[in-house]
Amino acid sequence: MQAAVQSLPRASHDDAPVVRWFEDCDKSSLPEVGGKCASLGELTRMGVRVPPGFAVTTHGCTRFLSEAGILPEIAALLQGLPHDDIVRLEQASAAIRQMIESRPMSIELEDQIAEAYRRLSIRCGLPASPVAVRSSATAEDLPDASFAGQQDTYLWIRGADEVLHHVRRCISSLYTGRAIGYRQKMGFPHEEVAISVGVQKMANAYTAGVMFTLHPANGDRSVIVIDSNYGFGESVVSGEVTPDHFVVNKVTLDITERTISRKEHCYTVDLKNQCSHLVEVPFERQTVQSLIDDEICELAWMGKQIEKHYGRPMDVEWAVDKDVPSGSNIFILQARPETVWSAKPRAANAPEATSAMNYIVSGLLSGRRVS
Repeated sequence: MQAAVQSLPRASHDDAPVVRWFEDCDKSSLPEVGGKCASLGELTRMGVRVPPGFAVTTHGCTRFLSEAGILPEIAALLQGLPHDDIVRLEQASAAIRQMIESRPMSIELEDQIAEAYRRLSIRCGLPASPVAVRSSATAEDLPDASFAGQQDTYLWIRGADEVLHHVRRCISSLYTGRAIGYRQKMGFPHEEVAISVGVQKMANAYTAGVMFTLHPANGDRSVIVIDSNYGFGESVVSGEVTPDHFVVNKVTLDITERTISRKEHCYTVDLKNQCSHLVEVPFERQTVQSLIDDEICELAWMGKQIEKHYGRPMDVEWAVDKDVPSGSNIFILQARPETVWSAKPRAANAPEATSAMNYIVSGLLSGRRVS
């Protein structure tokens, strides 16, 4: 497993780019922009609708740590830490994160990141465009490890100073107690795991959630499963609400199961403070389906294309942007390999390997239209 981790860029690479735009990245860019940003670049290049953005590269992040003189102090704090001592892990994490977040960047690094943010705002047609600032580690989103969710994401960030502050917070999240302990347990050397930071136009989500191109409960590869809630997808990913749940036949794109939950809360933007916050969903909307059927089918179609491109089941985050006209308002925010059922033998993944064909045949026999 260690072989899958990309080596940390050396601080001497002063000529390496500090910023790379998503459209200039693909899956081969993982050592430079981390798993999340490499995936966003790959999706952009294959024509999937992805909000624009750029990555502060691993070279840029490591250069900041090196110029700030933090790396030797981090190594000393991590030396000999047991992976199962939660108190010591959290103490080390707090000390490391405070160091990183309190040290200033060089003027050259700040200027390059701020200029990229200015150019992104021009592309979005908004002054100080709202963005998501997202950690993207080189050991994240690997097919044979579950690093996803160990680093931080910050939503609805506006202004160059706030972007720079949250870039430092994302860099420091490489050293959460959970992430340190997991790397210790799995044998990933800390010095060989680097981090990049993605800065991406914020999708002003009316509805958002997650999609699996297999059934996460039983590994059935003949279906696509979509979970959704109003607002940003944070409430679905974190498990704070019971989302609406849809199962779609992967061949016909028919919705074969739907469960509409009572959705009492969602995350949306506080326009006064320009930040994401938890609000109560109006009572009359709580049991209303959060995605219309056409959106469910379009999402499932997009999931099929992403799975086909990557050649494996995928875990996808998505949003429906209420500021974009219907028909072009579904955006993919992240796509990573599914790691639970994909690691099991294929026979165990799909106990009913012909379930999609069974569905079609049964539809024909009953006179139901299946196309």
